[in-house]
Amino acid sequence: MLRIAVQSKGRLFDDTMNLLAEADIKISASKRTLLIQSSNFPLEVLYLRDDDIPQSVASGVADIGVVGENEFLERDEDADIISRLGFSKCRLSLAIPKETDYHGVEWFNGKKIATSYPHILQRFLNDHHITAKIHVITGSVEISPGIGLADGIFDIVSSGSTLISNNLHEVEVVMKSEALLIGNKDMSAEKRALLEQLLFRFKAVKDAEDKKYVRMNAPKARLQEIIDVLPGLKSPTIIPLADDAWCSVHTVLDEKRFWEIIGKLKEMGAQGILVTPIEKMII
Repeated sequence: MLRIAVQSKGRLFDDTMNLLAEADIKISASKRTLLIQSSNFPLEVLYLRDDDIPQSVASGVADIGVVGENEFLERDEDADIISRLGFSKCRLSLAIPKETDYHGVEWFNGKKIATSYPHILQRFLNDHHITAKIHVITGSVEISPGIGLADGIFDIVSSGSTLISNNLHEVEVVMKSEALLIGNKDMSAEKRALLEQLLFRFKAVKDAEDKKYVRMNAPKARLQEIIDVLPGLKSPTIIPLADDAWCSVHTVLDEKRFWEIIGKLKEMGAQGILVTPIEKMII
């Protein structure tokens, strides 16, 4: 049985549970229980606070865990980074009152900075030869300058709306963060085999993101032109039709270029274009 530590609530919880669901790992919806076993895969989910996950994985309480890169670096626990998951993206930034005149990171010399990430902040200050007083806060960091507790803050930024509502503006991006899958360094061979199965499912889900399966009828006279504009994984599938002058072309398109390519296909005479979302893709 493989045990995965997951944040007990919040955006990272939602994103992680969605990934498990898309990988067809069935977990009870109840969050009242600390430990829940999957009904169709040898996996059990341990719900923890996000800042407890790195230690739980490093110590072997959990075999693997999903945690924000910011928390992993702040805790500095001895665990392996297995995979970057690409969701729950944010950044850790320095911010100061909006009306403050700012000319560079040297502004923070002699200032007081409020944060929940003192170790990451201290490393940044050391790298830039800045001497500042770090005030550790576990609650709402962004209110600190407004009540005179600090001159600036170092905190997570996603959309930036929280900074704006507290009359702050972002002046330095210290690091970018996303969800990581981390693992215990001493997992048994049996658990590593289960992990490989899980990673295979995750990869199939991630590879299908922003991809569309496209089918169209194409005139054979322009088939090579159509093939040339298709950026599929490999060559497209060509299927003959009852009308010998036409064929059916099947391929996979990235959503980022979808409309651009569909427009070109229409110009080349493609008809009956059908588009289907892809749930999983095995490459």
